[in-house]
Order: sequence, then C-alpha cells, then structure tokens
Amino acid sequence: MRTPDQPVLRDIVLIGGGHSHVGVLKRFAMKPVPGVRLTLICRDTHTPYSGMLPGYVAGHYSYDDVHIDLSRLAEFAGARFYRSEAIGIDRNRKRVICKGRPDVPYDILSINIGSSPRVNEVEGASEFAVPVKPITGFNNRWLALLSRIENHQGPLTVGVVGAGAGGVELTLAMQYRLKNELEKRGRDSDQLHFHLFDAAKEILPTHNAKVREIFRKTLSDRGVKLHLGSPVEKVSNRLLRTASGETQQADEVLWVTRAGGPAWLQETGLALDDGLFLRVRDTLQVENDDSIFAAGDIANVVNHPREKAGVFAVRQGPALADNLKRMALGKAPKDFHPQKKWLALISTGDKYAVASRGDMQFDGALVWRWKDWIDRRFMEKFTDLPAMEESGALPDTAAAQNPKEASQAISAVAMRCGGCGAKVGSTVLSRALGELRPIDRDDIIIGLHAPDDAAVLRVPPGKAVVHTVDFFRAFIDDPYTFGRVAANHALGDVFAMGAEAQSATAVATVPYGIESKVEDVVFQMMSGAVDVLNEAGCALVGGHTGEGQELALGFAVNGLIDPDEVMSKGGLRAGDVLILTKPIGTGTLFAAHARLAAKGRWIDSALASMVQSNKAAADCLRRSGSKACTDVTGFGLLGHLVEMTRPSSVDAELDLSAIPILPGAEETAAAGILSSLQPANIRLRRGIRDQEKWVNHPRYPLIFDPQTAGGLLASIAADKAEECVRELKALGYPHTAIIGRVTPQDESGSIEPITLKE
Repeated sequence: MRTPDQPVLRDIVLIGGGHSHVGVLKRFAMKPVPGVRLTLICRDTHTPYSGMLPGYVAGHYSYDDVHIDLSRLAEFAGARFYRSEAIGIDRNRKRVICKGRPDVPYDILSINIGSSPRVNEVEGASEFAVPVKPITGFNNRWLALLSRIENHQGPLTVGVVGAGAGGVELTLAMQYRLKNELEKRGRDSDQLHFHLFDAAKEILPTHNAKVREIFRKTLSDRGVKLHLGSPVEKVSNRLLRTASGETQQADEVLWVTRAGGPAWLQETGLALDDGLFLRVRDTLQVENDDSIFAAGDIANVVNHPREKAGVFAVRQGPALADNLKRMALGKAPKDFHPQKKWLALISTGDKYAVASRGDMQFDGALVWRWKDWIDRRFMEKFTDLPAMEESGALPDTAAAQNPKEASQAISAVAMRCGGCGAKVGSTVLSRALGELRPIDRDDIIIGLHAPDDAAVLRVPPGKAVVHTVDFFRAFIDDPYTFGRVAANHALGDVFAMGAEAQSATAVATVPYGIESKVEDVVFQMMSGAVDVLNEAGCALVGGHTGEGQELALGFAVNGLIDPDEVMSKGGLRAGDVLILTKPIGTGTLFAAHARLAAKGRWIDSALASMVQSNKAAADCLRRSGSKACTDVTGFGLLGHLVEMTRPSSVDAELDLSAIPILPGAEETAAAGILSSLQPANIRLRRGIRDQEKWVNHPRYPLIFDPQTAGGLLASIAADKAEECVRELKALGYPHTAIIGRVTPQDESGSIEPITLKE
C-alpha cells in the first residue's frame, strides 16, 4: 500500500469494478490528482471482461486470461479496495451503505455495477434458471452448471432465454465446449440439445439482416432449435412455458434477457428509468445529483440511448475519469458523446467470428483472430502493470563497517512490510469512538461506558491475569479489514495460552489530514476491531490515537485463566505430534502484493485466514489435552517451534510436505519475494540439522515467513491427534494438519533441535 504524500482532501468512491471503472483506475494511476483519494467498493476481486467470456466458456481462454485483478489494479492506482457490496446510498450524509461493514463516506461517487437479471418478473425463473448477469458472479455459476452437465447421464437439454448477441454467442460457446467435454469422456455428444427462446421475432434484433442470416444458419447447422415471437412466462423444474402455450423440457435453463438495475437503487431517490437504470446526462452525472456519476450498463445516457454492450462502458472510461478529476478540482465536467455506430465482433464458439457494424458484415476465422488480438490488447492494459518501486532515497552507508551493517541500514528505510506525534484532536476521536458499540462485561468496573484516566477491571476469584501487547503498521488499504486483522492478531496470544479475553486497550497512529477524513479512518478501523473484540467477548476499555505518517494499530489485551490450565510454550512432550491450525504464507504474499506480484484471489484467501479467530481452535486443543501451544506470528513457523523446544527440553521433527500453505505463497517465495522481516528470521536456520540439504526445497523459505494473525501451533498426544484434527476441521479450520512430532532431546549428538523431512 502507498503512503500519501499529502493530506486527503477529496474522496472519490467507485461502486463496482466494471469496464468503465477499471479505465478510471488506470488513468488515475498514470496521472494521480494530489489530495484526491480513490476507494473501490466491489464484492468480487476478479472482474471479467465481457468480450472474452464466450471464449472462456468455449474453452479458448483460462480464468486469468479473461479477468482483471481489481486488487492488483487498485494497488497500482493507489486506491483503497474494499471487498464489499454496496446495498444503498445515503445522499443526505453522502455515505455508501455496504453489506457487512460501516458506511463509506464520499465527496464524489461513481456507479458502474452492470445490470442484474429481472428473473422475479417470470414465475419460477429465480428458482430454476441460472442468470448470466451480473457477469461478475458468472464464473461460479458457470462452473457449477458445467459440473452438473458433465455429470449428467443420458440425453441433456439446455434452454437459453434471450436471443440477442449475448444469448446467441453464449449458446454457441456452451455447445462447442460441452460437445468437446462429452467426447473427451467417450460419451455421445448427439445427446446434447439446445433451445433458444426470445419474445422478439428475430435473433440479434439490433444487427443487420446479413448478420442475422449468418447466425440463423449457424444455429440451424448445429441443431439449435429457435423459439421466437413469444416470451417465456413460466419456468418450473425441467420445463419452460411460453406465452403462446408452447412447452419445452429443459434440464438446465440460462437467463440472458430482461436485465435491469438492482432494487436498492429505488431507495436512493436517484433518477431512474423503467428498467431501474440510472438516468444520466451527457456528462455522465445522474440527472438529479451532480455529485454522482454512472457509466456502463447501469447508466441510461438519456440523450444518447444505446444497447447494453461492453464497448460503450469501455469508451466511457476515459471521459468518466476526466470528469471525476474535474469535479474534484472544482471544474465543470465536459460532455461525452458516444459513437453512433460501433463495431461488434460476435464469435460462433469455434474460433470463428462475425463482424457487424451498421449495414456492414464480414466473417471468418481471420475475424476471430482479429477479435482475439483486440481483446488481448485491451486486457494487457490492466494486467501488464509495471512493478511498484520502493520510494524514498536510500541512506548513505559510507560509515558502515561491513556489508551486513550497510544492508541493515538500507533495509531500515526501504519499503517495509506491514503487519507484524501529535495526538488526534479529542473532538475527532470522541466522534469516531462515539459510534462504536463495544460489549459490556460485569467485570469491567470503569471502561468506555464511563471514560476515566484508566480502566478498572475485576479479577474473579481463582483466576490469573494474562497480559499481552501487539502493534503493527497497516499492510492493506482497507482500514476496516486492517482493524479486524489487528484485533485478531492481538487476541491470538491470549487464546494460545488457553485464556478468556477480558479487555483491550487500543493504541493507533493515523495519517495526518483534515478532520473529517481522519475521523472516518479511525471509525472504519476501530469498527473492524470492535467487531472482532465483541465476538471474542472482549471489551474495548480505552485507547490512545496519535498522528503519524502511516496507519498503525495495536492492543494491550488482558485475559483471565485458571492457573492450572495454562497452555505454555514449555509444555512439549516427547511422543506428541505437532498440529498447525491455519496455513502459512502471509508475509511473502503481502510483500508480493506491494509489488503487484500477487493475484487478488491469493490476497483474498490470506485475508480470510487472517480474520479467522483462534478462539474455537484453542478451546478444542485444550479439550484434547494440549499443554503446549503458541500462535504463529512474526518469528515464523520455525522461530516459534524453536521457542517451544528450548523450555521444553525436547527436539522436534517438521514435515515440510505436510505444512498447509496459503494459495500463491510458494509461487511468490520461489520468485524471491519475501517479507522485510525474513532476513532476521532466517538467522534461526542454525537450529536446523543439516540445513544445507534443505535450502533449495520450495517450502524452505516459508518456514521463516513472518505471519500476521497466524494459526495455532500445538502439541497433542499421538493417540488423540487424529480426532482433534477432525474436530478442528469441523469447527471451520479446514487446513488443520499434523505437521511433525516431538522427539526426545539428543543429549549426545547434534545440538540443533529441529529436523526437517518431507
């Protein structure tokens, strides 16, 4: 994540990761506006390019070929990426209402969310049909459909509702792919039947007669049956019925028609047309709100109506970006006039395509190659991003006495990995914290409900106090998610001891800025933290916030424990097995994220692991009789294991092949992208026997990888281990694994406590 060079003055919030918004992000990346911050709100990390989806369905492209990585693009643009879904807009307060997180304030708002199927208008369609739009979620629906079809026995009938360009192209792509898949499996592809439905009397009604004729012939030659001139009025289990009374059996139904805007737009008071699309002026501003823009399928440019096609969203991107910049700088936006005629390249599934523009038409394999070249060139704009450079001048190391000192000096000021001044004004702080709702506990005598100079807690009889502290810099641009991870990380030590979390005191550093922006960052961050603390039964009782160059957060956490039930690092026993409850790899992944070298879905998986609490796992381990446990954090897996062997006076064997690894971590480590803390952790290699034998093993770097909010490393009696693992997986820790065993200390041989194996 980037550290801003100056205070944020204006917030531009982008709802949706459509074709127009990816263009906005790229243009802001190439020419940012000082003091203007972008925030992208999107449920999906990888957004598909609609022009290549039929080729993906047909099997010509891979997933990554046709998807733009929004996480990576946002990082490149210096934009915050909020993995969430917008479900409303409070225009009076200028807030975007999101699902599962606090509202997001905006100064200027842009909406590019595509359209959604209006399946509720046709009886049974919402239950028995698979909608193609919104295309952001199409991949999961397509893979599920593909799996059902591939496993279907006997004749199979697929119905596609919608005979526009999208429906026709998708039908031919699906047919091509499924015939190939069935033939690969030695099954009869002639048992596959397709039916195409539309209320219109013609297919591709917005294209010329020559184009329609080519596709009529193609559909006929491939055995696709057309049902035109009567709308589908009912979908039931394996059956469609049209308004004319015709019925057709169908094992699967795809819905490629009657799309509209989401229902929540009706509650915003924004100008909408009958299809719930936003009515926008030539400037792409919504008719009745100058601070809100819209583009792509969701926008109806009232003076220039066009069909819903990706080409228009792409063309709107540069104009939208320029107008957002102009608005942020207090300038009047400019009109955008779309082309009156446009080129459509429509594929037939088999690397053959038809070009359509006005009355012109031509087709052939060469047209498909042309389309493929255009599409790949478009995608390269958003995938071939230059690597992020480390900012700031390197220190003068002339006084260093050796290369090691010089390297450490450079490392100290280089782009450090996150995760492992002056006070903010009391008014700002009180407003931000005043909206939080930390839980109440009977043993909190004085806390946030009655603020004082310090919190006062009661310790129940028979309990001991566990106390820990953690603090680290932000490693991701979403303050809400960062707050959740920071709180979860801080609680990990308490849970690893087998304790109950009682209270937490926060300390935070927030980048300087104007009050409203600082207040929102504090509120977003602490909202995430309080959500996690509340879920853990831990009361936030106070805190301190100061200004600094970067966002950072930490907690001092108090816990309560029965002194006889402590799980300490010194409880390893020879003969026990070692269990790890979460995969490792967060250090290398977020180092790669900062360099634009990590796929967004890898970061999604890492964050999902980091926000998962260790509380239930610790309870399970304690019930299973564990006496030794620690949370795997900054010292890495090997460092924490060495910490456990020393006080326990034992050795340990670690199975590299059994260690659960986060998706992408082996790839980024193999590329030499490692955390800035890695060099310090690698010093512990001297604790490995015959370590020179393992330095080239692909997983070797990962045992030194520093973790943020990592899982629990514990020992369990061998006869209880398998049952414990089954229970942990059932509790929601699916990657739990037995990764080694505890062995007696070698008194006469090697002094290194750790033996590696695979």
